[in-house]
Amino acid sequence: MCKRCPWLDTSKPDYVAYHDHEWGVPVHDDTAMFESLILESAQAGLSWYTILKKREGYRKLFLNFNVIEVAKFTNDDVERLMQDPSIVRHRQKITAAINNAQRFIEIQHQYGSFCNFIWSYVNNQTIVNSIEKPEDYVATSAISDQLAKDLKKRGFKFLGSTTLYSHLQATGLINDHLNQCFRKSVC
Repeated sequence: MCKRCPWLDTSKPDYVAYHDHEWGVPVHDDTAMFESLILESAQAGLSWYTILKKREGYRKLFLNFNVIEVAKFTNDDVERLMQDPSIVRHRQKITAAINNAQRFIEIQHQYGSFCNFIWSYVNNQTIVNSIEKPEDYVATSAISDQLAKDLKKRGFKFLGSTTLYSHLQATGLINDHLNQCFRKSVC
């Protein structure tokens, strides 16, 4: 039997698949990075599993996370999204996603890609933390604090330090797999 991270509910096959194939894998694609930012922002105050179950709804309604198209969403789109139970129907999170798409594009223009920008926070190399037991996990770091300040200054919404730390873990900028987890060395 494979050893996995202690936060994982192994009774949920889709959650196990997420852990085993996605969580912590370094992302260098702006569309995947945008998807993660939107989903992590939507997760604020909820469980990640709730968002994972709604990911297909987000993919459909947010046009496969096409940042250019999402940035064009209007108030009519917000109202349409508010009526669809396949996503989290939270007006501020939805309007933040549209705003964040616009800010994301600004960073792409400035840095060539959003990935260039965010990976610069870790000197273009995954930070590998030593996680021996559940108590070793943290919710924020100096990097997520600084990134949150920078993104807030650039006009991003619903992306505080805790949300961004989760994003950095999910997209492989920080490897927080348990030391004994079979995914630690893979990621």
